[in-house]
Amino acid sequence: SLSLVSVGNICRSPIAEAVFRKLVTDAKLEHKWMTDSAAVSDWNVGRSPDSRALSCLRNHGIETAHKARQVTKEDFQTFDYILCMDESNLRDLNRKSNQVKDCKAKIELLGTYDPQKQLIIEDPYYGNEKDFETVYEQCLRCCKAFLEKSH
Repeated sequence: SLSLVSVGNICRSPIAEAVFRKLVTDAKLEHKWMTDSAAVSDWNVGRSPDSRALSCLRNHGIETAHKARQVTKEDFQTFDYILCMDESNLRDLNRKSNQVKDCKAKIELLGTYDPQKQLIIEDPYYGNEKDFETVYEQCLRCCKAFLEKSH
């Protein structure tokens, strides 16, 4: 099981979740993976992904109905992997996980799986369509590599 985490869960992590879900479906591995995404913050809880994230996914033939939610204590106990987008997410997640007794999740940067070694997936919120496309490409490379490694 995998949860993908970003600060607000409306740009990067829903893209990563949708990409990973499609890869899993295409590989006929749905029965093996529970995929989700969440936010470190509670700013956007209940909101749909950013319209630019949705149109970027749609351009690649991917739909998502995800609504933003915040990481919970249970996430650390139920997910095998919690992969996040940047160092500040990583710090927040590690801090939260320290307050959870039986944390089973492996917490890592999604970018550690990037064959092109782009460690950080930058928040495209203040950027433009091109920045969302960059996030999509990074997520695709990382999710593919992660799936191959953990498959």
